[in-house]
Amino acid sequence: MITKVLIALIALLHLYILILEMFLWDKPLGMKAFGNTVEKAKLTKVLAQNQGLYNGFLAAGLIWSLFAPASYTAALANFFLGCVLVAGIYGGITASKKIIYIQALPALLALIVLNLV
Repeated sequence: MITKVLIALIALLHLYILILEMFLWDKPLGMKAFGNTVEKAKLTKVLAQNQGLYNGFLAAGLIWSLFAPASYTAALANFFLGCVLVAGIYGGITASKKIIYIQALPALLALIVLNLV
């Protein structure tokens, strides 16, 4: 049960990131969330929309793992949580250390719970 809650929360986080990156990147909420200026937001809007789409794929995969037949659940959850973990580590190294705490750490926690409980 706790595993499904963690996976659902991580999926919701990635849907929120999708909304910020695809639709609100150059709006006040999106610029505040990512520390952007109007100029930077305009220059990077298409890149952010592309990145938002990928966050949507992560969310879709995690949601899929919640509703898939039991024989596929663990494999799907491990794969998509692993993708989130790698993306979070890479983002933490290349963009902002806070991404490690926001994205990678929750995925790592969910992976631990998934595989040890």
